[in-house]
Amino acid sequence: MNESDALKFLAAVKAGKISLDQAVKNLRELPFEDLGFAKVDHHRSLRQGFPEVIFGRNKTTAQIVAIVRGMLRKKSSHNILVTRTNAKTYAAVRKIARSAQFHEACGAIAIERSRESHGIGLILVVTAGTSDIPVAEEALVTARMIGHRAEAIYDVGVAGLHRLLAHGQLLHEARVIICCAGMEGALPSVVGGLVAAPVIAVPTSVGYGASFGGLTALLGMLNSCASNVSVVNIDNGFGAAVVACAINRK
Repeated sequence: MNESDALKFLAAVKAGKISLDQAVKNLRELPFEDLGFAKVDHHRSLRQGFPEVIFGRNKTTAQIVAIVRGMLRKKSSHNILVTRTNAKTYAAVRKIARSAQFHEACGAIAIERSRESHGIGLILVVTAGTSDIPVAEEALVTARMIGHRAEAIYDVGVAGLHRLLAHGQLLHEARVIICCAGMEGALPSVVGGLVAAPVIAVPTSVGYGASFGGLTALLGMLNSCASNVSVVNIDNGFGAAVVACAINRK
């Protein structure tokens, strides 16, 4: 439930369209719904401006379907997002939500129930290489499902900076930039030096042995000399998008 849903609910109670008994039942389940293995946080959208997102990794298909069903029962207008899952789980979710879409590159399931815009400007997602796209796609899908305009520029890393400079207009238009890079993780510093917008750097686990699964990129980004760069955890496209949306929120 978000603020709009809360206002509609209160108006319906006032108009007598929802009985007092039903209103009490709804309020009882508003903070969270206990499924035994999970407590679905129906109150999160009201607190934070966007609903709970289901982290799919290490959850069974049955668990994910049950959580999605619990969210669908609320008849809320908010979108539903499952991250880090697979095609098998998507097939099961689609049986209860025919509008569900699967984003194979990042393993996300998106159920769009609202196209309301919550952003001021553009969130731009940039990758150093093609191998960074799965992390970038997670950021892109997340930002769009939260209700923000998001676009992407792929494969513009430091091995050929002319590719990045060709997108100068879009870089300067962006209100927030999410920059995903593996290897030595240099691209966010370059992007940060070109724009006035905040740059959220996402180290990816792409690279050879001495990249240590993204640790080299993480340390490089934390030591960036571009003062408008901040850093999230390795491969955390979702977290980068949530921070970007908080910056870009109306």
